[in-house]
Amino acid sequence: MRVLGIETSCDETSVAIYDQCQGLLVNKVYSQDSLHADYGGVVPELAARDHVRKIVPLILSTLRQVYLKPEDINGIAYTAGPGLIGSLLVGATVARTFAYACKIPAIDIHHMEAHLLAPMLEKKVPEFPFVALLVSGGHTQLVFASNIGEYKILGESIDDAVGEVFDKIAILLGLKYPGGALLSQMAQQGIADRYIFPRPMIDRPGLNLSFSGLKTFAVNTIMSSAHDVQTHADIARAFEDAIVETLAIKCRRALDQTGLKCLVVSGGVSANHALRAYLARMMHILKGKLFFPSPEFCTDNGAMVAYTGFIRLKAGLFSDLPILVRPRWSLESLPRIRQLL
Repeated sequence: MRVLGIETSCDETSVAIYDQCQGLLVNKVYSQDSLHADYGGVVPELAARDHVRKIVPLILSTLRQVYLKPEDINGIAYTAGPGLIGSLLVGATVARTFAYACKIPAIDIHHMEAHLLAPMLEKKVPEFPFVALLVSGGHTQLVFASNIGEYKILGESIDDAVGEVFDKIAILLGLKYPGGALLSQMAQQGIADRYIFPRPMIDRPGLNLSFSGLKTFAVNTIMSSAHDVQTHADIARAFEDAIVETLAIKCRRALDQTGLKCLVVSGGVSANHALRAYLARMMHILKGKLFFPSPEFCTDNGAMVAYTGFIRLKAGLFSDLPILVRPRWSLESLPRIRQLL
């Protein structure tokens, strides 16, 4: 089986091909960062229009790169949610049209399940069950994953997602959008403990998270402090330390609650070096196992969609002809696949 994956949930247009025997053949990503930079965030209408312009040429160039024709594809996987409805509709429409024209099955993919399974693209893969921390620009969730399609939300952000907060604070520190990675680079030059930021909701029971208060604290700190390079670096360090430690504390609680010692971390923020290092130390102390996707599979990409589509199509699942996208879509509602990988 050879599956073409299409990802258009937000501001990346991505196409990939996953082959049952050879694994990932190709993964191409077009980013809209420069398009949205002047606005300091994603403009949904502009994102959808850019997907319309890029998606078909990207599919054709992806096929050409690995010397394949449309008739060499056996299935189509496309992100159907969660995400921006206009962007989702572009990918879903193109995918369903491709599938109908080639008389092959198509499967709608949950964006966060694709992130959760992204580490399966690596040489060393996690075994079920495990706890997953999904951290991206739109979602922050702790998930108990007992099998493909068998997920329980243990906790999630009740307000802002981690990636969203990173980008907003980065802009106030004078960095370009998207600024999460740039803020992390700035933090490396910061002096530890010059500023102490709160660790939100760690003194409350449960696994939910909240970052709006931390964002407000950071904003007030920036506004009331000097605006020199070192001060900004020190604030970035304090802010990142607070985010990382808060996430680690919640991950430790989730592991203790479930009795597991396997942690998967995925999503755009999982590329953060400070988060990776902190969790690596924590899991070493716990004598547990930690899994991340490669940096290229942390942000939105077609590879994770193609792989997830392969798993579900192989299990005999497919979506009906009507085009249906879900801007909001619970992980817990997905069809289960009983057979373990």
